[in-house]
Amino acid sequence: MEPVGYPPGMATKSRVAPEEAYTATPFLPERGGLKAVREAAAGCRGCPLHEAATQTVFGAGNPHARVVLIGEQPGDQEDRQGKPFVGPAGRVLTRALDEAGIDPDDTYITNAVKHFKFAYVPERGKRRIHKAPSLREMTACRPWLDAEVRLVDPDVLIALGATAGKALLGSSFRVTKQRGVLLPYEERGECLVATIHPSAVLRVGDEDREAAYAGLVSDLRVAARALA
Repeated sequence: MEPVGYPPGMATKSRVAPEEAYTATPFLPERGGLKAVREAAAGCRGCPLHEAATQTVFGAGNPHARVVLIGEQPGDQEDRQGKPFVGPAGRVLTRALDEAGIDPDDTYITNAVKHFKFAYVPERGKRRIHKAPSLREMTACRPWLDAEVRLVDPDVLIALGATAGKALLGSSFRVTKQRGVLLPYEERGECLVATIHPSAVLRVGDEDREAAYAGLVSDLRVAARALA
């Protein structure tokens, strides 16, 4: 069986430290702003996910945004284009932000993990199937996310989905129990709102999609009120 994230025939020997030592910290620049961090992230080898991914997918948007949105990881289209949330889930999110009263131009959007993790399933041919990142992979990538939050310095953070919530708040986080309320985040106080990932709206059946989307918008309105 081929390992997760490796096309058939690709060499699988890792060029990074053992798994317990996964971290992006050595790749962070000692100084510089968001541009310098983005350029450094392009060469990150902090965990094996870089070996099969097309490229690092760093955050994008307003570098002085009042809102930072954090998703899980890039998907297939994001991996190919090098930009976060450029697929169908991104379109759902843009529409929901507008309905919630958050200006998409006043946002910065990124992911907890910067490389696409996937697997090949024999019956799906060459299609790359998304795989959730492990806690160690999220921890390894955390220095990039910390740098983005520090440099953008937003008023509100929005965690999109369970993986993003766990990356920010720890493994005990449950999006079903903690969504739609202001949560404390480190020394910033109550400035974090969690909600579902917009891709969850697309995955539910047609009869449930309207309710799922309305729930996403409702949670985002909590963030909009915090900005006000």
